[in-house]
Amino acid sequence: MKNNSEVWVEQKKMRTGYTTGSCAAAAAKAAVCMLLSGEVIQQVRLMTPKGVELDLEVEQIQRRQHGVRCAVCKDSGDDPDVTNGIYVYAEVRKEPEPGIYLDGGEGIGRITKKGLEQPVGAAAINRVPRQMILEAVKEQSIRYGYQGGLSVIISAPEGKKLAAKTFNPRLGIENGISILGTSGIVEPMSEKALTDTIFLEMKMLKENGIDRCCVVPGNYGRDFLAEQLGVDTDQAVKCSNYIGETIDAAVNLEMRSLLLIGHIGKLIKVAAGVMNTHSRQADCRMEVLAAYAAAEGASAECVQAILSCITTTEALELLKEKGILSGVMERVMERIDFHLRHRAGGSLQVEAIVFSTEDGILGKTKRAEALLKEIRAGAE
Repeated sequence: MKNNSEVWVEQKKMRTGYTTGSCAAAAAKAAVCMLLSGEVIQQVRLMTPKGVELDLEVEQIQRRQHGVRCAVCKDSGDDPDVTNGIYVYAEVRKEPEPGIYLDGGEGIGRITKKGLEQPVGAAAINRVPRQMILEAVKEQSIRYGYQGGLSVIISAPEGKKLAAKTFNPRLGIENGISILGTSGIVEPMSEKALTDTIFLEMKMLKENGIDRCCVVPGNYGRDFLAEQLGVDTDQAVKCSNYIGETIDAAVNLEMRSLLLIGHIGKLIKVAAGVMNTHSRQADCRMEVLAAYAAAEGASAECVQAILSCITTTEALELLKEKGILSGVMERVMERIDFHLRHRAGGSLQVEAIVFSTEDGILGKTKRAEALLKEIRAGAE
């Protein structure tokens, strides 16, 4: 039965999907139903926390001596999720002691660091999916009048291999994927999922005693941080385009300070007050450089040439030719400093270092170097 609805994302109609949490809960529900009834269940109905009812196919059914194992295939809709198409299994067995005992098996990660939803040592099955699984199993126990104990093991055999493509290794979740989802439904290209991950990374640092950290938009920043600045990237949070949301998260977590390190192609936008640097939100790179070039005395022809540039690399070459790169970057860093402090609201120190791959460091805010030394010292 069709379970995909459609949503509009950036003027495109896209299919929704369902989470690994929904798959695990549906598989557990089917397994306990088959265990207690003796019947074969090939489709199971699940009500998600979002209020969307799913009818999911039950596959890979195995009857064992003391239990039943079955799987539900993950469908992420049009969301680019690495877990799309994997099988999430639930094995349910009868136990002598009353209660429902939930754990993770093959391919489900284990928590190794503080700051996540579950304690160290627990299976990486988040709170809402845990609740969904336990409620589904309890519902079937009541339906069949069963009062004994049940163990539920959730597994995803492909999970260990796929985990390397997720944030799990950085979050301290080892040897598998997480069972996730707060609504039970996957909506394509969810910005909230990304910002939640940023918050979680920073929360984990804070709970492990780190209240000063580096923030990098992407791999350029991470590589520069490690190779040029000599900072352990385990103490850095990757913020993608969400600079404003990352500052907000740091304020909410009562972090002491952030050091933002990024390529000029991203961070030049912050000089104009743009806190989401994705090109679909704003692209003011050349306008910012042209404005400050004019303030440094550049001719109208030079300003027009900058505005016609496609990349910041081209624009920087023009500024170097005119001998005004240093002055332009000084003005740019003043504006970046202003907008970062304004977003932080006075309760958080935020500094920035801007670089290019060709020229190295192009500019720093006033206390960036001092903060960098503090972060290095804290890592020793």
